[in-house]
Amino acid sequence: MTTNTSTNGTQVAPHRLNFGTSAPKAFRALIAFDAAAREGLDPALVELVQIRSSHLNHCAYCLHMHTKDARKAGESEDRLHMVAVWREARHFFTEREQAALALTDALTLVADAGVPDDVYTQAAARFDERELAQVIALICTINTWNRVALSTAKVAGTDER
Repeated sequence: MTTNTSTNGTQVAPHRLNFGTSAPKAFRALIAFDAAAREGLDPALVELVQIRSSHLNHCAYCLHMHTKDARKAGESEDRLHMVAVWREARHFFTEREQAALALTDALTLVADAGVPDDVYTQAAARFDERELAQVIALICTINTWNRVALSTAKVAGTDER
C-alpha cells in the first residue's frame, strides 16, 4: 500500500472506501443487528461495552463516538476513565456491568483464550438468557463496527451518524 503526503509533509493513508455506500445492504444489516442487540438493555451498559471493546481493539473512531454518547446520556467522567482499567476499579461498576465487561474482554479477545467458563457463568448469573444473548450480540456488533472503522481508516472525531 502506498501512502500519500499531505501539504504539511506528513504521511497520510490512501483513500479508503466508504463502507456504507460501497456495501449498503451489509451496512443496513449491521445497523439492524446493532439495534436489535441493544433492545431492552440498559443504555449505560451498552455504552460501557462499546467503550471497552473499542479500547481493546484500539478503535479511536468508535471510542470517541461512544464516550461522547455516554457523556450525553449522563455517564460520569470517573466511570468513563475507569473503563480501561475496570478490573482494578471494580467499585465504579455494578456486578452486572462487571460481568458484561468481563464477557466483552473475553469475546473481543476470543482468539487468546476463548470465553472461559467462569466468565460465562458470571455473566449468566447476572443476566437472564434473553439479556445474555443481547449482550453477546452487542459485543459482536461493536467488534464488527470496530473492524469496519479500522479497515476503512475512520478518523476519531468525525462521527458521520
